[in-house]
Amino acid sequence: MNPFEFVLALMILVFVFTIVRHKMGIPVRSMREMRGDPVDDRENQRLRGQVHQLQERIRVLERIVTDRGAETAAQIEALRDRDRISEEDQA
Repeated sequence: MNPFEFVLALMILVFVFTIVRHKMGIPVRSMREMRGDPVDDRENQRLRGQVHQLQERIRVLERIVTDRGAETAAQIEALRDRDRISEEDQA
């Protein structure tokens, strides 16, 4: 590989990585951070709510798995009903 081909290959790689970075939105985010624009709190709150809901479901599932009593079927049905209600609320 001669020096011209090496420089050309390097320029192509830089161009491809720049396009990929632009498509991922990295320059936009870094420019917002540099300008000090406010962060989208609604999105953060929505994601925090989802994380909290998932943590709650994991706790319930852990309790169901460790509980060998007769309440297991009732708890599973309660989870299904709760999911059905939350899906209807979102619709």
